[in-house]
Amino acid sequence: MVRAKLVKIGNSRGIRLAKPLLEVAGLSDDVEIDAAPGVLTIRPTSHPRAGWAEAASSFEPEGLLDDMSATRFDDDEWTW
Repeated sequence: MVRAKLVKIGNSRGIRLAKPLLEVAGLSDDVEIDAAPGVLTIRPTSHPRAGWAEAASSFEPEGLLDDMSATRFDDDEWTW
């Protein structure tokens, strides 16, 4: 456990975190902070769609779309 002091930054407070501590925690520039009574939790920012482009590039183009099927709507209502 590391002790630190809150420092005044304008009307707010901040905390200085040592580089080795940040490296061990895997934190960089963007973080998510959760607050609960008496506790602050700092996590790396999650990127929910990270890796999607690479995963999509591995898909085979065949089978991604169904074959076109004509319906009465296609003939009566839709303008092609």
